[in-house]
Amino acid sequence: MIRLFAALEVPENVRTQLSLLQGGIPGARWTPSENMHLTLRFIGEVNEAVARDIDDMLADIREPSFSLALKGVGQFGGKEGRALWAGVSNGDALQHLAAKIESALQRMGLPAETRKYSPHITLARLRDVPMGDIQNFLSTHAMFKSPTFEVTQFALFSSQQSAKGSRYRVESVYQLGA
Repeated sequence: MIRLFAALEVPENVRTQLSLLQGGIPGARWTPSENMHLTLRFIGEVNEAVARDIDDMLADIREPSFSLALKGVGQFGGKEGRALWAGVSNGDALQHLAAKIESALQRMGLPAETRKYSPHITLARLRDVPMGDIQNFLSTHAMFKSPTFEVTQFALFSSQQSAKGSRYRVESVYQLGA
Protein backbone atom coordinates (compact mmCIF):
# COMPACT_ATOMS: atom_id res chain seq x y z
CA MET A 1 0.00 0.00 0.00
CA ILE A 2 1.11 3.54 -0.74
CA ARG A 3 -0.27 6.77 0.78
CA LEU A 4 -0.76 9.43 -1.92
CA PHE A 5 -1.75 13.04 -2.41
CA ALA A 6 -1.68 15.51 -5.31
CA ALA A 7 -0.06 18.86 -4.54
CA LEU A 8 1.85 21.87 -5.76
CA GLU A 9 5.48 22.16 -4.86
CA VAL A 10 6.28 25.55 -3.36
CA PRO A 11 9.29 27.48 -4.76
CA GLU A 12 12.31 27.61 -2.47
CA ASN A 13 12.16 31.40 -2.01
CA VAL A 14 8.54 31.13 -0.82
CA ARG A 15 9.37 28.21 1.50
CA THR A 16 12.17 30.31 2.99
CA GLN A 17 9.78 33.19 3.54
CA LEU A 18 7.28 30.83 5.21
CA SER A 19 9.96 29.34 7.46
CA LEU A 20 10.73 32.85 8.73
CA LEU A 21 7.19 32.98 10.14
CA GLN A 22 7.80 29.87 12.22
CA GLY A 23 8.48 30.51 15.87
CA GLY A 24 7.11 32.06 19.01
CA ILE A 25 4.78 29.21 19.97
CA PRO A 26 6.25 26.75 22.49
CA GLY A 27 5.17 23.19 21.74
CA ALA A 28 4.30 23.81 18.07
CA ARG A 29 5.59 21.17 15.64
CA TRP A 30 6.74 23.36 12.77
CA THR A 31 6.60 21.97 9.23
CA PRO A 32 10.11 21.51 7.84
CA SER A 33 10.71 23.71 4.79
CA GLU A 34 11.25 20.69 2.52
CA ASN A 35 7.77 19.38 3.45
CA MET A 36 5.89 22.59 2.60
CA HIS A 37 3.41 22.03 -0.21
CA LEU A 38 -0.06 23.06 -1.25
CA THR A 39 -2.33 20.00 -1.29
CA LEU A 40 -4.73 19.73 -4.22
CA ARG A 41 -6.29 16.42 -3.15
CA PHE A 42 -5.45 13.94 -0.40
CA ILE A 43 -5.96 10.46 -1.83
CA GLY A 44 -4.93 8.15 1.01
CA GLU A 45 -3.68 4.58 0.97
CA VAL A 46 -4.07 2.62 -2.25
CA ASN A 47 -2.46 -0.47 -3.72
CA GLU A 48 0.19 -0.25 -6.44
CA ALA A 49 -2.25 -1.00 -9.29
CA VAL A 50 -4.59 1.80 -8.22
CA ALA A 51 -1.57 4.11 -7.81
CA ARG A 52 -0.63 3.43 -11.46
CA ASP A 53 -4.21 4.17 -12.56
CA ILE A 54 -4.15 7.44 -10.57
CA ASP A 55 -0.88 8.39 -12.25
CA ASP A 56 -2.39 7.71 -15.69
CA MET A 57 -5.53 9.71 -14.86
CA LEU A 58 -3.61 12.71 -13.54
CA ALA A 59 -1.33 12.66 -16.59
CA ASP A 60 -4.39 13.27 -18.78
CA ILE A 61 -5.37 16.51 -17.03
CA ARG A 62 -4.94 19.54 -19.29
CA GLU A 63 -4.97 22.94 -17.61
CA PRO A 64 -3.12 26.20 -18.30
CA SER A 65 -0.31 27.33 -16.03
CA PHE A 66 -1.17 30.20 -13.68
CA SER A 67 0.22 32.69 -11.18
CA LEU A 68 -0.28 32.26 -7.46
CA ALA A 69 0.61 34.12 -4.27
CA LEU A 70 0.19 33.29 -0.61
CA LYS A 71 -1.53 35.74 1.68
CA GLY A 72 -2.41 35.79 5.36
CA VAL A 73 -2.28 33.19 8.09
CA GLY A 74 -4.95 31.32 9.99
CA GLN A 75 -5.66 28.35 12.18
CA PHE A 76 -7.74 25.19 12.07
CA GLY A 77 -9.32 23.67 15.15
CA GLY A 78 -11.46 26.42 16.64
CA LYS A 79 -10.81 26.86 20.35
CA GLU A 80 -8.51 23.82 20.34
CA GLY A 81 -6.07 25.20 17.76
CA ARG A 82 -4.79 22.14 15.87
CA ALA A 83 -2.82 23.77 13.03
CA LEU A 84 -1.45 27.07 11.73
CA TRP A 85 -1.48 27.78 8.01
CA ALA A 86 -0.67 30.31 5.29
CA GLY A 87 -3.49 31.05 2.85
CA VAL A 88 -3.77 31.68 -0.87
CA SER A 89 -4.36 35.10 -2.40
CA ASN A 90 -5.59 34.61 -5.97
CA GLY A 91 -6.90 31.07 -5.98
CA ASP A 92 -9.46 30.77 -8.80
CA ALA A 93 -7.15 28.83 -11.13
CA LEU A 94 -5.97 26.72 -8.20
CA GLN A 95 -9.57 25.89 -7.26
CA HIS A 96 -10.25 24.92 -10.88
CA LEU A 97 -7.22 22.61 -10.99
CA ALA A 98 -8.24 20.97 -7.70
CA ALA A 99 -11.77 20.44 -9.07
CA LYS A 100 -10.39 18.82 -12.24
CA ILE A 101 -8.28 16.45 -10.12
CA GLU A 102 -11.27 15.64 -7.90
CA SER A 103 -13.42 14.90 -10.95
CA ALA A 104 -10.74 12.66 -12.51
CA LEU A 105 -10.32 10.66 -9.30
CA GLN A 106 -14.07 10.20 -8.92
CA ARG A 107 -14.35 9.02 -12.55
CA MET A 108 -11.88 6.24 -11.78
CA GLY A 109 -14.00 5.17 -8.81
CA LEU A 110 -12.32 6.78 -5.82
CA PRO A 111 -14.70 8.17 -3.19
CA ALA A 112 -15.48 11.89 -3.34
CA GLU A 113 -13.70 14.23 -0.95
CA THR A 114 -16.28 15.23 1.63
CA ARG A 115 -14.54 18.36 2.92
CA LYS A 116 -14.70 21.68 1.09
CA TYR A 117 -11.37 22.46 -0.58
CA SER A 118 -9.53 25.06 1.48
CA PRO A 119 -6.13 25.78 -0.10
CA HIS A 120 -3.37 26.40 2.43
CA ILE A 121 0.16 25.49 3.43
CA THR A 122 0.45 23.99 6.90
CA LEU A 123 3.00 25.87 8.97
CA ALA A 124 2.64 23.96 12.26
CA ARG A 125 0.70 21.28 14.09
CA LEU A 126 -0.45 22.27 17.55
CA ARG A 127 -1.28 20.39 20.71
CA ASP A 128 -2.24 22.01 24.00
CA VAL A 129 -1.12 25.46 22.85
CA PRO A 130 -2.78 28.37 24.71
CA MET A 131 -5.17 30.31 22.49
CA GLY A 132 -3.38 33.53 23.47
CA ASP A 133 -0.19 32.27 21.81
CA ILE A 134 -2.14 31.36 18.69
CA GLN A 135 -3.90 34.74 18.56
CA ASN A 136 -0.57 36.53 19.01
CA PHE A 137 0.92 34.57 16.08
CA LEU A 138 -2.10 35.32 13.89
CA SER A 139 -2.06 39.06 14.63
CA THR A 140 1.72 39.32 14.23
CA HIS A 141 1.65 37.68 10.78
CA ALA A 142 -1.76 38.84 9.53
CA MET A 143 -0.23 40.92 6.75
CA PHE A 144 1.93 38.08 5.38
CA LYS A 145 2.14 38.04 1.58
CA SER A 146 4.49 36.01 -0.59
CA PRO A 147 5.83 37.02 -3.96
CA THR A 148 3.72 35.82 -6.88
CA PHE A 149 5.04 32.64 -8.45
CA GLU A 150 4.22 30.70 -11.59
CA VAL A 151 2.56 27.31 -11.27
CA THR A 152 3.65 25.26 -14.27
CA GLN A 153 3.17 21.77 -12.85
CA PHE A 154 1.65 19.71 -10.08
CA ALA A 155 2.83 16.44 -8.59
CA LEU A 156 1.71 13.14 -7.13
CA PHE A 157 3.41 12.65 -3.76
CA SER A 158 3.76 9.63 -1.53
CA SER A 159 3.86 10.02 2.23
CA GLN A 160 5.60 7.80 4.74
CA GLN A 161 4.70 8.27 8.39
CA SER A 162 7.34 7.83 11.07
CA ALA A 163 7.93 8.80 14.70
CA LYS A 164 9.93 11.79 13.41
CA GLY A 165 7.07 12.98 11.21
CA SER A 166 6.06 12.51 7.61
CA ARG A 167 8.47 12.14 4.71
CA TYR A 168 7.17 13.14 1.29
CA ARG A 169 8.46 11.96 -2.06
CA VAL A 170 7.47 13.09 -5.55
CA GLU A 171 6.25 10.08 -7.49
CA SER A 172 5.21 11.85 -10.74
CA VAL A 173 5.09 15.37 -12.12
CA TYR A 174 2.40 16.69 -14.49
CA GLN A 175 3.02 19.76 -16.64
CA LEU A 176 0.49 22.55 -17.00
CA GLY A 177 0.43 24.63 -20.14
CA ALA A 178 -1.68 26.41 -22.72
